[in-house]
Amino acid sequence: MRNQPKYNFLKNTSYALKGLRDLLKTERSFKIELVIVIALIPVIFLIDASLTNKVLLFTSLMGMLIAEATNSAIERVVDLVTLEHHEMAGRAKDVGSTIVFLSIIVFCVTWIAILVDIR
Repeated sequence: MRNQPKYNFLKNTSYALKGLRDLLKTERSFKIELVIVIALIPVIFLIDASLTNKVLLFTSLMGMLIAEATNSAIERVVDLVTLEHHEMAGRAKDVGSTIVFLSIIVFCVTWIAILVDIR
C-alpha cells in the first residue's frame, strides 16, 4: 500500500504547474512544440471545419505535448536510476522518443487530412 495523502485539487494543480515550468525551463523540444501549438491554435478557430474536426486538430496538437512530457519523464527516471550507459536504459529512452515520433506522425496526418478535406 502506498503512503499517499488524500487528493487535493489545488495541491495537485500546483504540482502540475511546477512540472510545466520545469519542462519550459529545461526541455528545448517541448518549447519548440509549444511554439507550434501556440501558432496553430488560432488556425483551428479560423478554418471552416466541423466541430469534430476542430477537436481532432486540437487533440493532435495536445498529443504532441503530452508525448514530449512523457518522454521527458522517462528520460529523467532513467537518468535517476543510472547515468552509466546501459542497454535497457537506452532502450527505455528510445521508446520514449518513439512515443514523440508517433505523436508527430498523428499530428501531421490529422492536420493534412482535415485541411485537404475542407478545400
